Amino acid sequence: MATGRSLARVYSSRATRPAPLRAGARPPRAVVAAAEPAAEHVRRLVAEFDPAGPLDSAVTPPSGWYTDPGFLQLELDRVFLRGWQAVGHIWQVKNPNDFFTGRLGNVEFVICRDANGKLHAFHNVCRHHASLLACGSGQKTCFQCPYHGWTYGLDGTLLKATRISGIKNFNKNDFGLIPIKVATWGPFVLVRFDDESTEDNVYDAVGNEWLGSASDLLGTNGIDTSLPHICRREYIINCNWKVFCDNYLDGGYHVPYAHGALASGLQLQSYETLILSTYERVSVQRCESASAEPDDFDRLGTKALYAFVYPNFMINRYGPWMDTNLAVPLDSTRCKVVFDYFLDKSLLDDQSFIEKSLKDSEQVQIEDIALCEGVQRGLESPAYSVGRYAPSVEMAMHHFHRLIHGNLSG
Repeated sequence: MATGRSLARVYSSRATRPAPLRAGARPPRAVVAAAEPAAEHVRRLVAEFDPAGPLDSAVTPPSGWYTDPGFLQLELDRVFLRGWQAVGHIWQVKNPNDFFTGRLGNVEFVICRDANGKLHAFHNVCRHHASLLACGSGQKTCFQCPYHGWTYGLDGTLLKATRISGIKNFNKNDFGLIPIKVATWGPFVLVRFDDESTEDNVYDAVGNEWLGSASDLLGTNGIDTSLPHICRREYIINCNWKVFCDNYLDGGYHVPYAHGALASGLQLQSYETLILSTYERVSVQRCESASAEPDDFDRLGTKALYAFVYPNFMINRYGPWMDTNLAVPLDSTRCKVVFDYFLDKSLLDDQSFIEKSLKDSEQVQIEDIALCEGVQRGLESPAYSVGRYAPSVEMAMHHFHRLIHGNLSG
């Protein structure tokens, strides 16, 4: 359960911020009083969902899961800042001195590869006066703070602290960048914010921790490093991050109604959902493609595999393509979804195929964005509280909600 302190950050931000407290001081009574009802309110929202009942009689989580700012803060503390999280792909840090930055909740991070080829992750915050060090992506031989010029190596070491003559009790070895644990699995870059150990990560151990028994299934179905990265597209969507995930996890339920062109290329009667274990983080959906004539444009191949890795990462493998979707919460009613596209090497020079494929994919995203934003507006309506599951297709969505409940109530 989230502490009063973490939840108080969300609710106190709506009012005038209290003066900083000296170390060890008790917060003013008004601050404590404001935090306690906030924590109780979120606890009630969590408890309103019953994960124990069978799917055919289960009720969906209440709308407050998708609209309440305090609920999102609890998710950040209990879901996103624990365990391995996908944040990027290896092509972003392919070469020495490559780097990219990101943000999750209030955590700013930078991933980089040093001159010796070693991968690192750090909090992207200068140790002097908290300025962000880097932005975007690219290549750097060091990180120089744009504020006062403090400079750090790509291994996190403080190389230069400017104009500190006369400073006392200062050891620059104590002021390197704060590290974050980082690893790769297949083509994906992962971090975890709840483990400060610095030992090297064993590939199989990371796969087992992140994917469980699904690591073998995905590794043998084309989820690997052989596909070069083609492009990235980002969408800001006016919906809670879970709305986007729910849409992904409905077992193809919405496809014939919302994606006419996509539906015509799939054998929807073959759609199946595989949940390897109630307690594991991965669900897999599979579908065969409709037969294509030899001369037809064939983006989908013969079958498609859609893997959801809890809490917010989706891997889609179909024909010569793989694309990934990362749903990053921005606030309780907005998210950023990052799409990365990877393609078989044999088709890298076929620009007409690539452009047609990306155009078709873009059409699906436009259709899904309209659905998700419509659902969010409905969730905010007083007419809606809870819904039901379609037992024959929405088992992966139910599994997702149970995992969230387990994290938030444990």
